[in-house]
Amino acid sequence: MSGSPWLSEQHNDSSFSSLHDELVWRGLIHVSTDEVKLKEALDSGPITFYCGFDPTAPSLHLGNLVQLLVMRRLQLAGHHPLALVGGSTGLIGDPKPTAERVLNEPEVVAQWVEKLGEQVARFLDFEGDSAATLVNNLDWTKDLSAIDFLRDIGKYYRVGTMLKKDAVAARLNSDAGISYTEFSYQILQGMDFLRLYETYNCVLQTGGSDQWGNLTSGTDLVHKALAVSVHAMGTPLITNSDGTKFGKSEGNAVWLDAELTSPYALYQFWLNTDDRDVIDRLKVFTFLSRAEIEELEASVANSPHLRGAQKRLAEEVTTLVHGPDQTRAVKEASEALFGKGELEGLDPATLESALRELPHATITAGTTVAQALVETGLCQSLSEARRAIAQGGVSINNQAIEDDGAVVGAPRAPLPAGVVLKRGKKTLAGLFYA
Repeated sequence: MSGSPWLSEQHNDSSFSSLHDELVWRGLIHVSTDEVKLKEALDSGPITFYCGFDPTAPSLHLGNLVQLLVMRRLQLAGHHPLALVGGSTGLIGDPKPTAERVLNEPEVVAQWVEKLGEQVARFLDFEGDSAATLVNNLDWTKDLSAIDFLRDIGKYYRVGTMLKKDAVAARLNSDAGISYTEFSYQILQGMDFLRLYETYNCVLQTGGSDQWGNLTSGTDLVHKALAVSVHAMGTPLITNSDGTKFGKSEGNAVWLDAELTSPYALYQFWLNTDDRDVIDRLKVFTFLSRAEIEELEASVANSPHLRGAQKRLAEEVTTLVHGPDQTRAVKEASEALFGKGELEGLDPATLESALRELPHATITAGTTVAQALVETGLCQSLSEARRAIAQGGVSINNQAIEDDGAVVGAPRAPLPAGVVLKRGKKTLAGLFYA
């Protein structure tokens, strides 16, 4: 197993006196069990740490990417990552604040474990002195009897403490209540830390601050069972300045799987970052140095219309997730769609995925441009469509249309991937033949 080839280009910023200082500057430490001792552990020599990813979907998402990049920063500083994919915790499900999770079939969870393991492997280096290790908590739970679980692990937990965990308390105060199954999740996660400490001398767990109750479940268990102090570190929840939820595009999660969120859609997501948020996003989601980010911050203040910081953010993150070749292809597609490049030379698959992210419609060979404008919603009526054509504001594949009776495929033949319909400079749609 090996990570992506572009991992070798990643570096921590040497302008900081310590890894801890860089993590603080990037806004990545929201809460920790003991920040002074955590700093000592991170700065004094290599430690083994872990982060868990539950297979509750067939792909990781942008929230998981925060944790993967934190892991990579720790690895670049010489620490040893354990990437845990929860084959057993994924069968149970972390309690949601509002309602019980639907339990997925074991076969489905096993498939998702494999997919998530492959995704995790792209972001970490599995070779060298700080090689990462992929682990699955099903390995130490599948043969564990209920009696052994209750006697060896459950005896260390106090129900009163468990009831105070945020997710549990929220569910207890809701109409849905909480099942014993989900109530037990924090014990299973705590056991992960115990087993990883015993097997790998793992002394730190990282995760989102919304998981803080589960993270401290592990530190408490290790302390009670073995009289050893270990660490937990929680990253902040990322929020957008405009009040919208981070990591959502058109209300849907932004996934790391290209089949679920295309590279083009991922690139556009970052390109649309608000000026108020873009510098914080550069700190969290890129390996750009402090000097580079401060330079981009100045560009936001002085030349916001150029969108230089957003363009760099989109390029960096798309490369992290999908590689430089895909990033190059989506940049070319993005520019060509807006008339700054030739459509004919684009990768057909990239262009098609880009067009499907736009308002789009399926047409027949005789569909007129005016009809297509209405069917894609770029115009509300045929009369409005004809006026738009007469005013010279409509194009097909970046060629202006002057005849309000023109058919979509003439005078310029459609591309194999589809047809680019444009009204004005920035309002686009995709057309596909039935």
